[in-house]
Amino acid sequence: MTENATLSADQVRSLRCLAEIMIPASAAHHVPSAGDDAIIADIMRSFDRDAAHVRTVMQDLDALAGGAFADLDPARREAVAARLRNSGGVALKMLTRIVLQCYYRDDRVMRSLDMEVRPPFPKGFEVEQGDWSLLDPVRKRPKLYREVG
Repeated sequence: MTENATLSADQVRSLRCLAEIMIPASAAHHVPSAGDDAIIADIMRSFDRDAAHVRTVMQDLDALAGGAFADLDPARREAVAARLRNSGGVALKMLTRIVLQCYYRDDRVMRSLDMEVRPPFPKGFEVEQGDWSLLDPVRKRPKLYREVG
């Protein structure tokens, strides 16, 4: 994997280790960890507007580790990751969302869930119809925006 302009090489290694802690591999379900090469590559492409959040998490992680998180032994990584999880914050929520999104769109993971490996469109997925009258209170609310032009 090439170095990403958003993260240093050490931070990319640390991200891989953190992703593996978030979602470890499962031999029983025949799925890789979230630190798998293909999934990490997808994560790196998916930062978009959340790049600042990702950088913040990686800086916090290295600060908690007292250096590069990836250089710690596995038991110490688990302890540092637990401290990061306890401190939480918006930045960690954003990174977690990215990791989960990329993990669950991986072909191998989709197959393990007995999902057809394809994008949701153009075929779409069947969505059970619900009670549309539940939206009536929302429809009756005044506009929350101003008309333009």
